[in-house]
Amino acid sequence: MLRSRIIPCLLIRNKGLVKTVQFKNGKYVGDPINAVKIFNEKQVDELIVLDIDATKEGREPDYRMIGNLAAECRMPFCYGGGITTTEQASRIISLGVEKVSLSAATISNLKLASEIVKEIGTQSVVITLDIKKRGLFDKYEVFTHNGTRKTGKDPFEFARELEALGAGEIVINSIDNDGMMKGYDLALIKKMRDSINVPMTVLGGAGHLDDIRGLIDQYHIIGAAAGSLFVFKGVYRAVLINYPNAFEIAR
Repeated sequence: MLRSRIIPCLLIRNKGLVKTVQFKNGKYVGDPINAVKIFNEKQVDELIVLDIDATKEGREPDYRMIGNLAAECRMPFCYGGGITTTEQASRIISLGVEKVSLSAATISNLKLASEIVKEIGTQSVVITLDIKKRGLFDKYEVFTHNGTRKTGKDPFEFARELEALGAGEIVINSIDNDGMMKGYDLALIKKMRDSINVPMTVLGGAGHLDDIRGLIDQYHIIGAAAGSLFVFKGVYRAVLINYPNAFEIAR
């Protein structure tokens, strides 16, 4: 049986570690290799690393950076950013990465997810959906290119299509809640959980361990991911790479 995972998410910009608020105003918070070393010591469940500008800038993944991170990681590692071909996904897996995260490329080429699944296996393919509320009735829409492009896609219908194509996991990332540290979008989570059967990871909004405990208690088999919670400490958001121990999670 799958167990719930608590997952730090690191955002990379110009090879540095940053943290955004609603996908804007990235604040530099350190060197990603140093962060990985600390997370190794804290024995994290899994790590997500996203190069947030690769797709927007139309460039390939930085294989040297990915290889350096993978060589340092002592936990399962998921990389996303700039992946547009099966060959790129295979190369990243060959560097020691366990999962690749696809996003914008699946919008323009829905079959890409299926092709990559055939090449590297369902368990290694994650689809990350950046989602934002739109309109008076709080409808949700998928965005791409670091939250700058509307797609017109309903995230729940699209997630079902991706599941049918063989995606092994869906990550739902709330643009509205990103960096706000005021809790996850529970309405979004519930609707997505009711829509798909594949493993799901939630990102965007965690500000306290209680947010993670509540998510796991309610949905059980789920990935609880966070960025700000694991790189900031205190009301003034001092930079401090941190991760809860088993006692902190359980209490």
